[in-house]
Amino acid sequence: MGKRIRAQRKGSSPRYKASSHRFPGASRIPRGRELVCKVIELVHSPIHTAPLARVKMENGDESLIVCTEGVAVGSSIAIGDKVSMRPGNITHLINIPEGTPVNNVELRPGDGGKIARSGGNSCIIESRLDNGRVRVRLPSGKIKEVPGLCRATIGILAGHGRAEKPLMKAGTAHYRAKARGKAYPKVSGVAMNPVDHPHGGGNHQAVHGPNSVARGAPPGAKVGNIAPSRTGRGRGKKK
Repeated sequence: MGKRIRAQRKGSSPRYKASSHRFPGASRIPRGRELVCKVIELVHSPIHTAPLARVKMENGDESLIVCTEGVAVGSSIAIGDKVSMRPGNITHLINIPEGTPVNNVELRPGDGGKIARSGGNSCIIESRLDNGRVRVRLPSGKIKEVPGLCRATIGILAGHGRAEKPLMKAGTAHYRAKARGKAYPKVSGVAMNPVDHPHGGGNHQAVHGPNSVARGAPPGAKVGNIAPSRTGRGRGKKK
């Protein structure tokens, strides 16, 4: 029968599981209208590239949100339609002037924020459309239209420049990946032996055979190009 490949062995090993007790929790825009929150703590999270802010609302509830540049302990964050355009405040996209940088943008009203959530990122409000939607320029440069009732945080997300500092040594990369439950370094399948990976073996490092597998393939065989919609080189339209 052989033995389980490396990917299967990792699945049952606690070594490759992320230490969930180190994660402070999910960071989402609080639900509610016309709220005023106070920042009581800035929190470091190993799985986030930007710091988190623990906020306390008027009713005593606490929540975590991603921290915007310029927000400090003791700052007040306003959530609602009638807020100033101060970094950290949260309002609907339809209320934000064009050209304003925003972060933690919702894709659907009430989802808590999905876009521009990594350190130093931001979106730009391009224009407001007649159908109630807002055109937003994503950090990638792509333009996307989202409903105007989606909320966003004014300003640029904190944590800018984290990726600019070099790691210097492999051990630093190892511990950074370990904090997220990832394996480092990651060895390619074609560099392994046949008993360790379906792509292993051979006189050359190449995938000998189909590189695509079905969505329902069992663990151990589910490697490579999983359930592709198409394969091969993209061909242009015939004229």
